[in-house]
Amino acid sequence: MQEKTVDVLSTVRLDKWLWAARFFKTRSLASTAILNGRVKINGDRCKPAKLLRVGDKLEIHSAPFDWHLLVLSLSERRGSPAVASALFQESEESQERREELRQQLKAARGSGFLENKARPTKKDRRVLINLKKKNI
Repeated sequence: MQEKTVDVLSTVRLDKWLWAARFFKTRSLASTAILNGRVKINGDRCKPAKLLRVGDKLEIHSAPFDWHLLVLSLSERRGSPAVASALFQESEESQERREELRQQLKAARGSGFLENKARPTKKDRRVLINLKKKNI
């Protein structure tokens, strides 16, 4: 019977890699995202302890953005953003979609569409009262 040996240098746990590549601030956030199905390896759902290899394709959904990546290098240590960006290569299509979405969100923010007011101001209340009076 032949034993399977895994070279420690050629594989890394998925949650550690996502943390090292700066997609998540903590490993626990990365683990939660993986368990919720927001991260897929080669199109399949996986667990946080799944061993990642160079050449694997990752799909990461972190609202509202999606990333489609190719793993170029492995690391268990979190480094600078420059070092983290060398760990993967994002597809051109993924970059274009994220940029389009970023532009749409920026336009929506400028239009006042996404304003979150907890309570109406005095002016807002007066406008509402006047609208109700007109409808009665």
